Amino acid sequence: MVVSMTLIFVAAVLPILRIHWEGSRYVFAVGAAATLVLRLLLRHAKSTPRIARLHRMENVAAMCYCVSAFFMFYPDAGATDWLGFLTAGAALQIYATFTIDYLEKRDKKRL
Repeated sequence: MVVSMTLIFVAAVLPILRIHWEGSRYVFAVGAAATLVLRLLLRHAKSTPRIARLHRMENVAAMCYCVSAFFMFYPDAGATDWLGFLTAGAALQIYATFTIDYLEKRDKKRL
């Protein structure tokens, strides 16, 4: 999971820094696809319904990354259309990750 997210990060930062490399969109697409596949195959332990919903939110974030990769290849898309889905996926990912961590720590304290 760390490798695929790193691929997404590196490939997304290059165009933002105005470094134009043709391979960056392929690296981004591989990272996005790997993230989606890993998220869908990952099994989580039984937990509360809220934590299960947050894990599904992480799946939606991975889907946003794939849509973002699609817009990198789509010829009629604007130069920065992919950034919208990347930002949405990142916001979902950050929220879900921190909330899952908080809820799991809180549940351990209660026991």
